[in-house]
Amino acid sequence: MLQKAEAASTLVFCSEGNPDNLAPALARTNTSFDAILHAYDTLVRFDAESKSIVPALAESWTISPDGTVYTFKLRPGVRFHDTPGYTPTRTLTSTDVLFSFFRQWHKDHPYHSVGNGAYNYFNDLSMGSILKSIEAVDDLTVRFTLNRPQAPFLANLSMVFAAITSAEYADTMVKRGTPELFDLEPVGTGAFQLLSYQKDNLLQYKAFEGHWAGRPPLDNLVFAITPNATVRLNRLQAGECHVMPYPNLTDLPKIRNSPSLTLLRQEGYNVAFLTFNVERKPLDDVRVRRAISMAIDKETLVDALYGDTGRTAKNPLPPTSWGYNDAINDIPYDPKGASQLLAEAGYANGFEIELWHMPVARPYMPAGKRAAEMMANDLAQVGVKATLVTDDWSVYMKRLMNGDHQLGMIGWTGDNSDPDNFLYTLLSCEGARKGGGNMGKWCDRSFDDIIIEAKQTTDVAKRTALYHRAQEIFKDQAPWLPLAHSMVFMVLREEVTGYRMNPFGLHLFHRVDLAQ
Repeated sequence: MLQKAEAASTLVFCSEGNPDNLAPALARTNTSFDAILHAYDTLVRFDAESKSIVPALAESWTISPDGTVYTFKLRPGVRFHDTPGYTPTRTLTSTDVLFSFFRQWHKDHPYHSVGNGAYNYFNDLSMGSILKSIEAVDDLTVRFTLNRPQAPFLANLSMVFAAITSAEYADTMVKRGTPELFDLEPVGTGAFQLLSYQKDNLLQYKAFEGHWAGRPPLDNLVFAITPNATVRLNRLQAGECHVMPYPNLTDLPKIRNSPSLTLLRQEGYNVAFLTFNVERKPLDDVRVRRAISMAIDKETLVDALYGDTGRTAKNPLPPTSWGYNDAINDIPYDPKGASQLLAEAGYANGFEIELWHMPVARPYMPAGKRAAEMMANDLAQVGVKATLVTDDWSVYMKRLMNGDHQLGMIGWTGDNSDPDNFLYTLLSCEGARKGGGNMGKWCDRSFDDIIIEAKQTTDVAKRTALYHRAQEIFKDQAPWLPLAHSMVFMVLREEVTGYRMNPFGLHLFHRVDLAQ
């Protein structure tokens, strides 16, 4: 149990779950991204205030007129963290950038098989086929050459999988015969250095004095892993932590009335959905998928679980995305029509199915189990008997990506503002492999051709038209049931200063301090 947070320079964040991995190339969940982005940096980053990609480890870059060559100039003198068993002998160079990408790209790379990594994010984005070459022009210049133009490429380099790791540290661990420690005891360039991780308990960081952007205001940062929202709020009120995400919606009035707490809210760039694993019968039949969609009363579910903090979803993109197709007509709630479709598909007497639900609150879904219970009750009205299944959060998403489920409740908060981050990452044929981000394993070649074409032009009007067409195919084939888009809430103690909500659901403390 964490002691009461008394040190003025130690901020305690009551996080909602364990990271699934501490290695940038292997991580898949926001709990991991939060942990990693304090210890590592990317070449570029998305700036929430300007809503643009800005320099990070790369101080500048150029893009060729045909959009296939990106040349990055690295900041000189960027230092890596040290550990009790490792002290860096040099600063960041092009070698580290090449190592970070080659590990994921090349199967013959010495670190490719370390940690049994599948590099799913790298693969979900088809980076292996997009990249033609990565070259070190000199110690501080790196050139990426693409096989074809990719409009989202720069935005994708701001994502966690593209964080830069130390080639020297990797070589040191190999020479010592302990390459597995490379992922377990991270060495990055981030504003905070990770000191320790105890599963189901905490992550501990200290400020990195030598950070290229300057030392962060906080001396120490602690993630206290607290899956239960009620417990998180109790700890916040007791002064055991300073910041918590995703309070129970029923607690919002109490939070608003507390003079020592501040409630922050913003519209989430997210979607909650029920994915249909088309590799598992009877979900390979579009009639069954549409029937299940018609049987579930989304309006009642959203009213009960979100109140005025959410809206029903009809598309795989959030309404604030520039690619959103508002002309789409949603599949209506129609139990009678659902029963008729099931009968046409040969299931007049219904069937049994597993309905997987998240074990923890997420920004897009405040109560996964309750949502699953409501959906199971709706399905029972048309003869479909759903058995509820869940797992530890650090395992749950991996199992969905492996296709272990039939019906799987999940959601997505965008990593960047490009529609490609939803439509390609979650619905491409590339992502339909085992371990990929397309958890329904749905592969529609006409849909895939459209979203690939949309990646290859920078003409926003053309891309928008293509994404609108893709959403029409999505709605016709129903690989998911989009459920809801939510408001996102954070709660701070009054002494916290400088915290800003991130549009992509990250919890970042680089500029945060505690008032004395």
